[in-house]
Amino acid sequence: MTAAPLPADGLDAALRPFGTSRMLPAQAYTDPAVLAWERRHLFAGSWTCLGRRTQLAEHGNQHAVTVGDVAVVVTVTDAGVRAFANVCRHRGHELLSAGGVCERRALVCPYHGWSYDLDGALRSAPRMPDDFPARQFGLAELPAVDWHGWVFVNASGTAMPFEEHLGGLDRLVAPYAPGKLTVKAVHRYEVAANWKVIAENYHECYHCPLIHPELCAVTPPNSGDNWHEPGHWLGGSMELREHAETMSLDGRSRGVMLDGADPRTVRYLGVFPNVLLSLHPDYVMAHRMTPVAVDRTQVECLWLFDDTVTDPSYAVDFWDVTNRQDWAACESVQRGLASPHYTAGPLAPNETAIYDWVTLLARAYRDPAGVLGR
Repeated sequence: MTAAPLPADGLDAALRPFGTSRMLPAQAYTDPAVLAWERRHLFAGSWTCLGRRTQLAEHGNQHAVTVGDVAVVVTVTDAGVRAFANVCRHRGHELLSAGGVCERRALVCPYHGWSYDLDGALRSAPRMPDDFPARQFGLAELPAVDWHGWVFVNASGTAMPFEEHLGGLDRLVAPYAPGKLTVKAVHRYEVAANWKVIAENYHECYHCPLIHPELCAVTPPNSGDNWHEPGHWLGGSMELREHAETMSLDGRSRGVMLDGADPRTVRYLGVFPNVLLSLHPDYVMAHRMTPVAVDRTQVECLWLFDDTVTDPSYAVDFWDVTNRQDWAACESVQRGLASPHYTAGPLAPNETAIYDWVTLLARAYRDPAGVLGR
């Protein structure tokens, strides 16, 4: 694997000890060649979240997706989730066109009619000889996992095991039992900013007093702390103000408190590379990022609640306001990064999570296989 097309001195500066380091060089956010490299090495080469299993299952048992820059077909059945290269073993035709969804008992290549069971085994190869060794021509399977209801796929097949990728994260997420919760609302945004700008904004509240009055009314922006544990994730917690039951415009909850959840804190966690989890006493929110250009990112934001909750608007309205404040800030940052006068800036003392994020990226830019691989 080759290193990212970024200046070595810029990565050196990002990897200096905390307090003396700098942010990533501007090219990391503005150069299309860097995004092309990221799609192959950080998205296809790592564990990318494709969304909730229930969302996939609603639309069919076969889904053609692009993970990074690799075409993948995902099957969803009662037996679980599996992923395969979207490549027929005969002549390489796609089994489904990009974005395609269907409900069938088999994966069928539209070119010559070869078909495969949903576990990838070759089922039929029309007019091939009777002694054709069908078992040798099953689909190329790729690693896929269902983690608390989120589907993750490693499209290159070269990433470290998912458990190692998570490190110590599961102990912070499992008490909220998100696999038992129900999607009650989904918002989709297109943000005119690089995907990393969005992640960096999420992982610091240095900006909160200036642009988030609603958030600061229910949680002190300087509260909480960040975790530093093994795994390709980062994050921390913030405390609720004394009057607040949860993150909402008036601090009141109109939902159901989650058994096992911390009733006085909100946990903000980022699973590298593309999913951000916000764990509240009464709901879980997830942002899933998909870069569509170096300066444009699609963000799916969904809210999970106890199944008995009928009106999630108290949480959705709060975060829609907050999200839009963040998107405006991120888009301004993106414009600034494109200025010929931008130079990589320092980190504030409370931006330790940003340091963890930037150094993870800088190390992966230099040696993707050594950082993300087996």
